[in-house]
Amino acid sequence: MNPPSTGGSLTVVGTGIEIGGQLTPQARAAFAGADEALYLVADPVAVRLLERVNPQARSLHGLYREGKDRLVTYGEMVETMLAPTRAGRDVCAAFYGHPGVFVHPARVAINRARSEGLRVRMFPGISSLDCLFADLGLDPAVSGCQIYHATDFVLYRSPPDMRAFLVLLQISVIGQSAHVERADWSRLSVLVEYLQEFYPPEHEVIAYEASPLPLIAPVVERLPLSGLAGAELNFGMTLVVPPAAKAEADPTMLARLGLSPA
Repeated sequence: MNPPSTGGSLTVVGTGIEIGGQLTPQARAAFAGADEALYLVADPVAVRLLERVNPQARSLHGLYREGKDRLVTYGEMVETMLAPTRAGRDVCAAFYGHPGVFVHPARVAINRARSEGLRVRMFPGISSLDCLFADLGLDPAVSGCQIYHATDFVLYRSPPDMRAFLVLLQISVIGQSAHVERADWSRLSVLVEYLQEFYPPEHEVIAYEASPLPLIAPVVERLPLSGLAGAELNFGMTLVVPPAAKAEADPTMLARLGLSPA
């Protein structure tokens, strides 16, 4: 067990996806009351909102550089969050979406702060996945859902369960370890080829991007898997692969659970 901390605290919050409308009162209060308010968000409107909530807020985005390894940048972000926390200040870091859903520096900072005995909290936000389920009308509990970073999915040859939805994040930067400001689709064909080891070429997939604005519709592109590599896609898109097989109940488990086939 860690000894009681004499340092400050680290609170990590999510801003949601829709600008202005998804910042929870809990997250807003934490950000407003912090001694050190840091943020990493995707839109200048969100920047203005956060800087109104805490006029001393500063961005972590300046740590990025074109071509710089993202893990190096993430390490610098972690230290930027933890240094004032160790010095006894109350730090709040706000991240786009949900801070616990595919936000590497937030996760590392939380874990490291806990290991050092610092006070830590995470307040959830609405993620792009929440928007995806709502906009596409999908319930991940009906057939099950698998979620991978697109690069990891291919790199580790993760076998998809074809009875469940498959969600692949960050398809625009597949195979890239360095920070880039625009999409590079040159490796998307590798993903398509791997998916076609399991799914037929004509299987319909969905390229999706949540909208950050309340009056703007999300981007939803439905196309055959074989046409994905040549499609015009947006930088922030997520790929959804619907099930290609139907789940069948196991007779032994039906009997053990006392359930009928219906």
